[in-house]
Amino acid sequence: MTKTFAKTDDALARLTPEQFWVTQRSGTERPFTGQYNDTKAAGIYVDIVSGEPLFASSDKFESGCGWPSFTKPIEPAHVAEVRDDSHGMVRIEVRSKHGDSHLGHVFPDGPEEGGGLRYCINSASLRFVPKADMVAEGYGDYLDQVEDI
Repeated sequence: MTKTFAKTDDALARLTPEQFWVTQRSGTERPFTGQYNDTKAAGIYVDIVSGEPLFASSDKFESGCGWPSFTKPIEPAHVAEVRDDSHGMVRIEVRSKHGDSHLGHVFPDGPEEGGGLRYCINSASLRFVPKADMVAEGYGDYLDQVEDI
């Protein structure tokens, strides 16, 4: 079965006000308040809007920044990186490819052993799929990228 990923009116209607603000208005949740900042369970993180797989728990690390941090996307084709000149600085914004959701930003200060990048991602833009549910939810192709913790 091929899973398709898209932004739909139904998916947008299910978002909380914060999830809508973050994903559709390029907002940022307050540091250390996000649902997944301290999550350590095995699984994958998908776009809250489109469901496209974005990051694996095995690439998550504690950066101390207050948002979930990952060394790389689980599926690079599902992540778009765009120049962001807002707030008087130049950064690289991270958006989901199919859902066009604002996810966060990527910085060059991640762990060297993981490639040196830190994908700093808003919990409000994510939905966590536990490893035990990945096959049933259509994400079985990514099991080999998720390590038991």
